[in-house]
Amino acid sequence: MSMNGYSSYQQNHLSTATPARLLLAAYDGAIRFCRIGLEKMKEGRIEEQSVNINKALAVVCELLSTLNEDANPALVAKLKSLYLYIIEKLAHANLASDETCLQESLDILVALRSSWAEAEKIIQQDNLQEEAA
Repeated sequence: MSMNGYSSYQQNHLSTATPARLLLAAYDGAIRFCRIGLEKMKEGRIEEQSVNINKALAVVCELLSTLNEDANPALVAKLKSLYLYIIEKLAHANLASDETCLQESLDILVALRSSWAEAEKIIQQDNLQEEAA
């Protein structure tokens, strides 16, 4: 498959994805960039570390900016607090080459992704049960 064909496939895949799938894809991206950033940090490759941590930061900032305050104010407040904490930790990790801060951010993102994946699974099961009824 050519890169142009792959790019078209990815664009189509994202444009037809459910909001839950898009959210999980965002988490997957942030997690991947954190992991690469951590690897580059351990190798002392500061420029590549910075590029990847900045990509993770951009994803988390996007997650923060798309929170719907009206949907569930209590949940949104907690997520907002977590996202701001992750942003702070990622920025510090990048500036100070702090593996502990980067790993903590990664751990939180993995836990959040896992929670959202479980929630999506429950919603899909509920939808299937409603369709069957």
